[in-house]
Amino acid sequence: MSEFHAVPRVIDSHVHLYPDEINRAPVAWAAAHGEEAWARMCARRRKDGRPVQGFPNVDELLRTMDRAGVERAVLLGWYWRRAENCARQNRFFADLVRLHPERLSAFATVQPAAGADQAVAELQRARAEGLCGIGELSPQAQGYAMEGAEFSAVLAWAAEFNWPVNLHVTDARGPIYPGRIETAREEFVHLARAWPNVTLVLAHWGGGEPLGDATAAEFQRVFYDTAASPLLYDATIWRRFINQVGANRVWFGSDFPLNNYPASAAEPEMVRLLDEVAAAGLSAAEKESILWGNAARRIGANV
Repeated sequence: MSEFHAVPRVIDSHVHLYPDEINRAPVAWAAAHGEEAWARMCARRRKDGRPVQGFPNVDELLRTMDRAGVERAVLLGWYWRRAENCARQNRFFADLVRLHPERLSAFATVQPAAGADQAVAELQRARAEGLCGIGELSPQAQGYAMEGAEFSAVLAWAAEFNWPVNLHVTDARGPIYPGRIETAREEFVHLARAWPNVTLVLAHWGGGEPLGDATAAEFQRVFYDTAASPLLYDATIWRRFINQVGANRVWFGSDFPLNNYPASAAEPEMVRLLDEVAAAGLSAAEKESILWGNAARRIGANV
C-alpha cells in the first residue's frame, strides 16, 4: 500500500483512454485511419518484447484509480492527424463523462490543420457535451504552425471560455524513441507571450525546464504537468522544479496507461508515481496544490 494514501484527494490530470475499436487492434486501426505515427509511439513494444503501454477500458481505469487512491482523472485526447479521429475521441469521452461524472473529466482534441471553422465547431460541440479543456495537442506532430491563423482561432476560443490547453512538449536532452517529435522551446515562449490570457499546461514538465523567468507576469498562466516523469527524469525533479516555479504551477499527471516503470512493473499503474511524490520532500500544502488544487481550480466547478 502506498504511503501516499494519507493525502485525501488526487486528480490525475493526464490520462489517455481509447475506444474499444482501437483497443482491440491498435496497429490495424491506425493503418486504416491514417494514424501510423500514433501507432509507432503508442502501440510499439520495448526491446524486451513488452508493450510500452496498456489499452484498458474504462472499468479497468477506474479500478486502477481506486487502487492508487485517485479520486478523479482528466482524460486527454491525442494529437490525431485526422479531424474525424479527434471527433471520434471526443464523442467517446463525452459518453464516459456522462456515465462517470464523479470520477472523470475530459479535454477535447482537435486538428486545426483541417481548418479553423471546423476546429472551433468541434470545440463548441465538445463543450455542450460536458468536456472542459483542450488537449493534448501537438502542433509539431499535427502539422500546423503555432502562430498560424487556425491555431490562433482555437486559442481565442479557449480564452473566451477559459479552457486550459494541454500541449505536448519534449526535452531536447531526453531519450529518443519511435514517433518522437521535437518541440522547439522558443515556440512555447512566443506562444505564452502572445496569449497571456490562455491557461497553457505544458506536458512532461514542459521539457524539464520552466519557460524563461517563471516569476514573470507573462508566464503566470503557464502550468506544467508531470506526465511520464519517471521515464524522463529522476525523482529530484519534483523539488527542483517546484523551487523554480512554485507548487501552484504544477499539475500531477501520470500519462496512464503508459508504463512509467517498465523495469519493475509488468503493467501500467499510478501508485508508484504517487509514492514518488510522497518521498519528494514536499510540504502538505505543496502536495495539496500539485495533486488536487491546481487542476481542480481550472477544470470546472463540478470537481
